[in-house]
Amino acid sequence: MAKDWEWDETLYADSAPHYAVGRMPYPPSLADAIRKELSLDGRGRLLDVGCGPGSLSLLLAPMFETAVGVDADRDMIIQASRRASETNATNVRWRQLRAEDLPADLGGFRVVTFAQSFHWMDQALVARRLRDMLDPSGAWVHVHATTHRGMPGVDPLPHPRPPWDRIDELVARYLGPVRRAGRSLLPTGTRAGEEEIMRQAGFTGPSRIEVSGNQIVDRGVDDIVSVVFSLSSSTPHLFAADLPTFETDLRRLLMQTSDNGRFSERTREIAVVVWRP
Repeated sequence: MAKDWEWDETLYADSAPHYAVGRMPYPPSLADAIRKELSLDGRGRLLDVGCGPGSLSLLLAPMFETAVGVDADRDMIIQASRRASETNATNVRWRQLRAEDLPADLGGFRVVTFAQSFHWMDQALVARRLRDMLDPSGAWVHVHATTHRGMPGVDPLPHPRPPWDRIDELVARYLGPVRRAGRSLLPTGTRAGEEEIMRQAGFTGPSRIEVSGNQIVDRGVDDIVSVVFSLSSSTPHLFAADLPTFETDLRRLLMQTSDNGRFSERTREIAVVVWRP
């Protein structure tokens, strides 16, 4: 990540409704694997940091007495709250705040989870603060997943795969060749070096588990459009006045690839890394 990159509130601006629609859901087998690894029994509290629209929070909440999802983006919290109401998830509450502002009087937790979010944070600071919030026998769980696109391949599927390379080219034509992220650019990508940071913060481990993918998912044009707008590198606000034209070009490209507007992908494997305080 560029040394001068700083988080700002536009990182996922306008993307929350698209995130909830475009991203593939986490499979129930992920919850089963975490339950088994951590011997979860319905007791304790869960904290999901960078919860987005609640995708992981709502999947894991039934395994705890209560759960809290926090996210810096107000619209993500609105989406998460709406989804919780739709699924009658009554043991989850939501807070709009940055991870760097924890503990924020939230108390202690049995498990803290991150999914596709830790790389956006001041990792060393967040790791230190969350270690103090974890029960001594608790766990930090980092879910490494790619839910916006499936595995590449040439094997036959029910429908064509989305033309991701051409979609990337189209985005670059509008936004430039260097990845966008909020008001800044990410010429070298997001942060790495998690293991060193975790050890410096006093965590031990990690243990690792893998959740198999390879499930076939069918998706429509609207789903793929939402995928693109769910990404920090192509959130709707980045296109400014060009947004309608870009969306028209994107939909045209998709219909050129699949004349019935349907696409298929194989889901990717999910890696879960568990650290102990």
